[in-house]
Amino acid sequence: MSAYADQRVLVVGGTSGVGLASAREFAAQGADTVIVSRNPQRIDEAVTALSGLAGPVTGQTLDIRSDDEVAKFAATAGEFDHVVVTAGETPMGRVDTLPLEEAYAAMDSKFWGAYRIARAVTIRPTGSLTLVSGYLSQRPGRASALQSAINAALEALVRGLALEAAPLRVNAVSPGLLRTPLWDGLDAAARDTMYSAAVQRLPLGRVGEASDVAEAVLFLAGNRYATGTTVFVDGGGMIA
Repeated sequence: MSAYADQRVLVVGGTSGVGLASAREFAAQGADTVIVSRNPQRIDEAVTALSGLAGPVTGQTLDIRSDDEVAKFAATAGEFDHVVVTAGETPMGRVDTLPLEEAYAAMDSKFWGAYRIARAVTIRPTGSLTLVSGYLSQRPGRASALQSAINAALEALVRGLALEAAPLRVNAVSPGLLRTPLWDGLDAAARDTMYSAAVQRLPLGRVGEASDVAEAVLFLAGNRYATGTTVFVDGGGMIA
């Protein structure tokens, strides 16, 4: 029997990157997997890409920046065994140059979006909630104070929720640099330069893949003695 057979999983942001990789792993192990995202076309594409796995995959549009949408979704979605929140848009930029409206939107998307899901969606007490933060919470850069603050806030939220929601297990996975569509907006040459620099800097000598983080997501979902913790999957980025 597959590891997650007869279990129901929600992946918020499950149409690309870490979310899509996590949804693939859950479905491959038999879970009834629901992916949500703002973009209906990307949901259709993801559901098609994940068809034929051991567990069924369905999708639904949801904007986690909307109190009303999250509340309506939670009221009709039923219970889940595991919920993973990977969604969130956080633009890069120095505090003195990033427009305030973009900073507010980033916090609303990644932090408050996860907060809305955590407070509204019903998760069985024997299950888990996993948030995806980012290693900038511990290793800020010269133009990433906002991302650092948001990721640190998510990791602090996890610790508090692990107490408030116990015995539900609440954890975070904190990735380093990954080859994901997040960087598709960069010029190809600039992106290759960034990856090459990371390969030279990181102890493991490679850039991470979304599947590396998905493995940690499933580890935390399945481990019954882990809660209130953050697992860093960064290739050694914090010590490099």
